[in-house]
Amino acid sequence: MDRFAAASAFAAVVEHGGFAPAARRLGVAPSSLTRQLNGLEEALGALLLNRSTRSVTLTDAGRRYYEDVRRILEDLEKADRAVGERAGPPSGLLRVTMPVAFGRLHIAPALPGFLRRWPQVRVDIQLTDAMTNLVEDRIDIAIRLGPLQTSSLVARKLAPHRRVICASPDYLGERGVPREPLDLAHHNCLLFDYQTLDNSWTMARDGKSEKVQVSGNLRANGSEVLREAAIGGAGLILMPTWLVGGDIAAGRLQPVLEEWSPSPGAEEGAISAVYLHNRRGSKKIGSFIDFMADHFGAPPYWDRYAR
Repeated sequence: MDRFAAASAFAAVVEHGGFAPAARRLGVAPSSLTRQLNGLEEALGALLLNRSTRSVTLTDAGRRYYEDVRRILEDLEKADRAVGERAGPPSGLLRVTMPVAFGRLHIAPALPGFLRRWPQVRVDIQLTDAMTNLVEDRIDIAIRLGPLQTSSLVARKLAPHRRVICASPDYLGERGVPREPLDLAHHNCLLFDYQTLDNSWTMARDGKSEKVQVSGNLRANGSEVLREAAIGGAGLILMPTWLVGGDIAAGRLQPVLEEWSPSPGAEEGAISAVYLHNRRGSKKIGSFIDFMADHFGAPPYWDRYAR
């Protein structure tokens, strides 16, 4: 039995929550992982996993063994990076996480060009709107939108994160174009689910700000749902230009109150790539970040659409 391969398989089963998901990630059959884990437990003389048809959990011995195995695997990964990432072109596995809509619209189309430029890099994209822990989930780069919540990571700004209020020409033709922030109170405003309970939009101009209570007949926790509804004439939306810039350029949506800045300071920030301090100097990380920054441009192509 290859003890290192078996220990790696054990760690994968633990981290991915079962044999089937670990097998999919590793590209092997679940039966192969089962044989490796059976052999490992037999060699150790200890049960590492409690297995049922619905779940896999660690035993006390398995928990202690996993902590030691994870530390060994991380040390090996660190040693590999120290040699491989500083000699020759960027190479190896690069794990990147990002919000679903932004990844689909702006990262996915750029990936073929990146892979052609750096063919020795293998990219694992994780699309999630949850805040990922880079250490626990073994992530190399996280794309974050808006203000950063922590200063414990290295951050590189890729583009501004600018928001705009807009609606379809049909809606504005029927309901009128708001001329002042207070006019929003008389419009159907489509709301993103994370927004404050009082449903307020804050607008700023010339150093002054106005907080307006808004309401509408649609709320969703997905920005693309609201975008489609606005294009269909359902109401006004407050959304980032990376989501609606192309629609504004094509005439499907029309910006309003452009002389005002929506949600000043609170939701703007930047579109950033963040990574751990101990990954400074990594060629594969640097190559991905540089490529995406160049791809977006300055100003980013979606803001060229929106202006």
